[in-house]
Amino acid sequence: MTIVKTTIGRRSFLKASALAGGGLMLGFNSLISCTFKSEKEILALPKEWFELNGYLKIGDNGVVTIMSPNPEIGQNVKTSMPMIVAEELDVDWKNVIVEQAPLNTEIFVRQLAGGSQSIRQSWKGLRTAGATARQMLREAAAATWKVPVNEITTEAGMLHHKASDKSAGYGEMASAASKIPVPKEVTLKEVKDFKIIGTPTKNVDGLNIVTGKPLYGLDYKKEGMLIAMIAHPPAFGLKLKSVDDSRAKAMPGVKDVFTIKTYNEDYSKHMFDVSAFPDLVVVVGNSTWEVMNARKALKLEWEPFKEYEETFTHFATGNKMPKKVPAGLESTAKHEQLMAEFSAKPGKVVRKDGNPEVAFKKAAKVIERTYTAPFLAHNTMEPMNFFAHVTDDKADLAGPVQTPEFMEKSAAARLGLPLEKVDIQMTRMGGGFGRRLYGHFLVEAAAISQKMKAPIKLIYSREDDMTDGTYRPSYQAVYRAALDANNNLIGFHVRAGGIPESPLFANRFPAGAVENYLAEEWSHDSNISIGAFRAPRSNFIAGAEQSFLDEVSEAAGKDPIAFRLELLDRAMKNPVGKDNDYEANRYAGVLELVKAKSNWGEAQPGVSRGVSAYFCHNSYVAHVIDLVMEKGKPRVQKVHCAVDCGIVVNPLAATNLVEGGSVDGIGQSMYCGLTFTDGVPDQTNFDKYRMIRHREAPDVIDVHFVKNEIDPTGLGEPPFPPVMGALANALYKASGKRFYTQPFIKDFETSTMRM
Repeated sequence: MTIVKTTIGRRSFLKASALAGGGLMLGFNSLISCTFKSEKEILALPKEWFELNGYLKIGDNGVVTIMSPNPEIGQNVKTSMPMIVAEELDVDWKNVIVEQAPLNTEIFVRQLAGGSQSIRQSWKGLRTAGATARQMLREAAAATWKVPVNEITTEAGMLHHKASDKSAGYGEMASAASKIPVPKEVTLKEVKDFKIIGTPTKNVDGLNIVTGKPLYGLDYKKEGMLIAMIAHPPAFGLKLKSVDDSRAKAMPGVKDVFTIKTYNEDYSKHMFDVSAFPDLVVVVGNSTWEVMNARKALKLEWEPFKEYEETFTHFATGNKMPKKVPAGLESTAKHEQLMAEFSAKPGKVVRKDGNPEVAFKKAAKVIERTYTAPFLAHNTMEPMNFFAHVTDDKADLAGPVQTPEFMEKSAAARLGLPLEKVDIQMTRMGGGFGRRLYGHFLVEAAAISQKMKAPIKLIYSREDDMTDGTYRPSYQAVYRAALDANNNLIGFHVRAGGIPESPLFANRFPAGAVENYLAEEWSHDSNISIGAFRAPRSNFIAGAEQSFLDEVSEAAGKDPIAFRLELLDRAMKNPVGKDNDYEANRYAGVLELVKAKSNWGEAQPGVSRGVSAYFCHNSYVAHVIDLVMEKGKPRVQKVHCAVDCGIVVNPLAATNLVEGGSVDGIGQSMYCGLTFTDGVPDQTNFDKYRMIRHREAPDVIDVHFVKNEIDPTGLGEPPFPPVMGALANALYKASGKRFYTQPFIKDFETSTMRM
């Protein structure tokens, strides 16, 4: 039995008030995401709804509405989060409606989609919200029937008193319940009693998505709305020098052409204000086609900018993060030269256990390998866009953004409006992957509307999106392993860095499993803007680490899974150091599970297999890839996946996330890469930026979840990093060649041509 307080932090977590129409309304300071069900699938709606942001409502006929502040980027929290509330409320799921709440920082906390934290951070709060409503309904029934409250039971939205054979629907008691004081504490359900949580449940937005209903930012329209597009420098390292807009202004449908600054000079940026090009040329007109053509008619001159420094404030810690932006036109060739130079000399020591220097001197065998990966573009299906209608005293904004709470502050500062005068409506997003954490496009739209004194929609073309940042950095990692005469791992050394950040996680496996361990890092400044990319930093270091461990296990003459389990057994029984950020038993658990489910060790003619496992975002994932060769080309036939993410709220949505993450990881590591020549991105659209094709996706992705009663952890990002290592290891088995540089397809094609 779990008893929780109904008050959390600095404000009341729950509050009750009477609803118009006799309903019960509970406000809760947590993350609930939402959507709409078809009215055919629920009870008839109450005659009157009392609409208020951020509340759980129970209508007089028992229909429940959950309004949600959480942005939806395809992770399906619009289904999973309301399921948690409905579980503790003990309501029939078919009688639940979920509505998208607008941004409301007075009521909700952390209105953000990122870090795979939505379910994890809101788990207790969502359960408490449902349990509190249920308790108040029970107390209302007990008072009405004059019986002890502990004799009142609930089931599927009904209240029962078995001794007197009395029953009532939630709607019948909602008005009375609204007058009852909020209990100071409530009892949450035992996991064994869950009926909704753990049940595969279809995406409540699914029908609208597949039938093309307007859900996304690009669908958003308002009467009188104009279209805006921007022109930014063609190369990183350049800024605007001059504009000749005479021809563009004379073209049909064009309303205006002008320059703007995304942020004011005196504005103090937070970490989601990353913007590659602060000075922009804007074209505004009646239609997208007219605006695009007018933009092509602009005559623009650019010039190099000088080195400068800016400071960002971390959204969680409040710490100031200085960033140096160097001058110059950068190229991939120069980046590769810099990485080679940095990787050859000592870096900043981040962790050191034992005496790795002595271990390597005494080693019978030393393995050293270098791994690299290029910049990556997010390439969301829906390019950046945002609607804005700014007047003298108000700003109405609508569109796809992962950080509405923070971008509201940015927009208010840019417009010179009080925060309460800025309203952001969140649309569903056609992909995020971290790109929409950085909402400069929202601020741009707001500034353009204010200048035009009209409603506008800012639209990025695919080329705009791919060449305007923010990118996954370019990384490199050098690994060294020391084996003794008995093939025991006695030393481990990693030196990792990147442009412009390091991917190193010094306290992750195999830290804690090796007596002598050294982790160093380095970084080099760049004017190419970067940002979070699905599973930041892990999306490179996991594949590199797991590829290297595979090679070390081969050098030691051991099975790859057995080798990892041997190290994890050491970390469980006699861990090295005190800062290891993983639980070795859970790590070993996913390896054991994927080993069993994939029938690891059984020969499969024509199939090459690779394994990998990794911990990130509080969860553990292991992959085994079955790869076959068809007409001289590699194809992933099957992916076996084991996941420990605690309690699985919605197995259907969770499986979809693992499947999507696995396909994404295979595609990114096999095919994707962004390169630069004199500051200019060499890839500007999908004709040059290679993405995985439908025919290249695995035939089968077999997903298995570890069953436990641990509170839910992250899932949107953890399945992405480890599959890259499993792919590299399977490619080695297929070709006899190890792969150290992403995208793998280049080296694979080169190696097979030589065979």
